[in-house]
Amino acid sequence: MKDNFYQQIFKRKSFHLFRNCPAEPLNEEILLKIKEKYYQLNKLYPNIITDIQIVKGNYRGEQYDILFYSEIKDNYLRNIGYIGEQLDLYLTGLNIGCLWYGMGKPAENEYNGLKFVIMMLIKKVPDDKFRKDMFKSKRKDIAEVWWGENHKDVGNIVRFAPSACNSQPWLVKDNAESLEVYRYRKKGRVGIMPKDKVSYYNQIDIGIFLLFIEVVLQERKITFERKLFDDKETENESVLSAIYYLK
Repeated sequence: MKDNFYQQIFKRKSFHLFRNCPAEPLNEEILLKIKEKYYQLNKLYPNIITDIQIVKGNYRGEQYDILFYSEIKDNYLRNIGYIGEQLDLYLTGLNIGCLWYGMGKPAENEYNGLKFVIMMLIKKVPDDKFRKDMFKSKRKDIAEVWWGENHKDVGNIVRFAPSACNSQPWLVKDNAESLEVYRYRKKGRVGIMPKDKVSYYNQIDIGIFLLFIEVVLQERKITFERKLFDDKETENESVLSAIYYLK
């Protein structure tokens, strides 16, 4: 990936409130730049058509909302997570704060024949509002999400990927020559998410997580071949999402 996403991993944060974040407002030139960038981002599934709208925001003190739309095909949720997190890291580099926001209701549930998936709240914020020490963020212990010692340094970074309600619904089995990535959730642990939405948002989360894995592997100059597996939204505790064969 051409952008310096790796450095932005350490800086980015989820802005749950944008109040008390004085900064220059985003102008039309920047909004156009964001849209142009979106169309340049890598897709996890190139055959799935997606698009965005940028509209005025009115939820948590943000200036604008980015609305993500997609064809409804197998794995479309993971695809949006993967694309959207690239946008999150790109915007972080512009000192634009972001929040993946699952509670938002768009005025239009369809756009250019595509269905609304999720939104991201954005606002320009001062540089000092971003993270200074990512490792102080609340995350599961690495032993809970990363099984194996071969590439633990990778795991210690990627476990800071954002997720719905900080649910961190992933597990990696770290073998000598591969990483097996699972969408993983212990039964009964849903947090504040409605039970019928857990699988929906966790599939978006896995797309975000796969993006983090690839950014870190590329930074480490570890080449890989990726194999993706369909996620049929089963209620199983763990669902194999991808295997990265390391070279």
